[in-house]
Amino acid sequence: MGDLGVAVSAVQAHNARKHYTCPGCHGTIPPGTFHLVVVPDDEPDLRRHWHQGCWHKETRRLLGKS
Repeated sequence: MGDLGVAVSAVQAHNARKHYTCPGCHGTIPPGTFHLVVVPDDEPDLRRHWHQGCWHKETRRLLGKS
């Protein structure tokens, strides 16, 4: 997602071993759930775990698309 200044990586369900909170919906991402890790290019300590659908909505919002 070069336009957004972030790196996005997929976490396969078999590698997802912890609970996370999605910043898009504030819902839980339980262990064993496919999701995305989004890391700002200039601030890697601010990585966040997102539901795939929530990240898709966020990218559309950030890029100004409906």
